[in-house]
Amino acid sequence: MAKILIVDDAEFLRVRISKMLVSNGHQVIEAENGAVAVNSYKTNRPDAVLMDVTMPEMDGLAALKAIRTGDPNARVVMLTALGQESVVLEAIKSGAKDFVVKPFEPARVLAAITKALG
Repeated sequence: MAKILIVDDAEFLRVRISKMLVSNGHQVIEAENGAVAVNSYKTNRPDAVLMDVTMPEMDGLAALKAIRTGDPNARVVMLTALGQESVVLEAIKSGAKDFVVKPFEPARVLAAITKALG
């Protein structure tokens, strides 16, 4: 189906999301922070990105802006912890297609990816 870039500094979360997406027919690429994600996006040109907001080196908002500068049509879904509403608004203004609040239900992640790809 689609090639999805998963960006989160928590390896267990990347693995959990990867398994879910692969079992639903998607191909997965992983990155552990925003800086790696920006480079991986340029190299791999994924169909969508699922990106955490809070990460070391380069946070998700900065990575979102960098990716969208290079590709204004990039489809990015943000992963956010509860209580980060202002960050979510900033992400949407910066071009994020959707956001998923952690902890999340797998169906919510799949719905956000489907919406971004649509």
